[in-house]
Amino acid sequence: MWRLLVHFSAFVILVAIVTSLLATAWFVLGPAEVGSGETPTNSPSLFLISVLASAVAITISLWLAGRFLDKRPFRAYGFDMNAGWWLDLAFGLFLGAFLMCGVFLAQYALGWIEVTNSFETSLGGTPFFLAILLPISVFVCVGFYEEALSRGYQLTNLAEGLNFPVLGGPKGAVVMAWVITSGVFGILHLGNPNASFISTTNIALAGILLGVGYVLTGRLAIPIGVHITWNFFQGNVFGFPVSGLEGLGATFLATESTGPELWTGGVFGPEAGLLVPIAIAVGSLMTFLWVRFRHGHAGILASIAEPPELAEKEKGSVPR
Repeated sequence: MWRLLVHFSAFVILVAIVTSLLATAWFVLGPAEVGSGETPTNSPSLFLISVLASAVAITISLWLAGRFLDKRPFRAYGFDMNAGWWLDLAFGLFLGAFLMCGVFLAQYALGWIEVTNSFETSLGGTPFFLAILLPISVFVCVGFYEEALSRGYQLTNLAEGLNFPVLGGPKGAVVMAWVITSGVFGILHLGNPNASFISTTNIALAGILLGVGYVLTGRLAIPIGVHITWNFFQGNVFGFPVSGLEGLGATFLATESTGPELWTGGVFGPEAGLLVPIAIAVGSLMTFLWVRFRHGHAGILASIAEPPELAEKEKGSVPR
């Protein structure tokens, strides 16, 4: 537990430092955006700076934690980036897009959503295909740093700390850590605009979906891929709010929800609706089948909860 606290504290401090450095550089080199009427709190570029800073901070904090706290190599946090890792990333990118397409098509077929515009941008005179690069960059950073933090570091360390025979041994510890970190993932979104019990529960369930690929493979490729395209297709392909936040930069379709809020999620977006748990169940099953297809078997990877030396040895025996 103490390692989780130390690492999270280091991460927060590094985010503050890197954000300050990047924001200072932005104000010195390119202050025109804020001067044009935007404030630092609603500036798209400064929002990008904040998520970029988080991505840099998680990279540095993982390296420091691995070097001085856990005695693990950086790759042990889910970044064993061989050819198989990139293949799994491609599957994750496909899966996130596929699931959100399913949510959109279900709402559209039921008459719960109206398409009001297309190729819409919120960045003034910026051409669409430049404006769309902003949300792509943001969601790549968010997918990377949130998965590295929640699954790569926290789930791994919590599983190791819970690895007791009375709790089911290493596999039981991985399952418990998976559930706990998913719950925390949901709670961390409780402060988002228009959050509700359903939205918090659904995001916790989304944590379960994001964790499936990690607990079955010990790698973050699938979770990162799913996270990126789930958010991007939700907010910038179909124009839904993303976890209560309005779209950023540009969207391929602008939509308006007209159906029952219980199912559509209303102003919070699909993650507060009852279609998302169905998508999560489908996505979890597809991830299981993908891992089984790739490796010939699929099961909870006990090595996630093992000490670094044993974990490396056991992961090395898993087909990649």
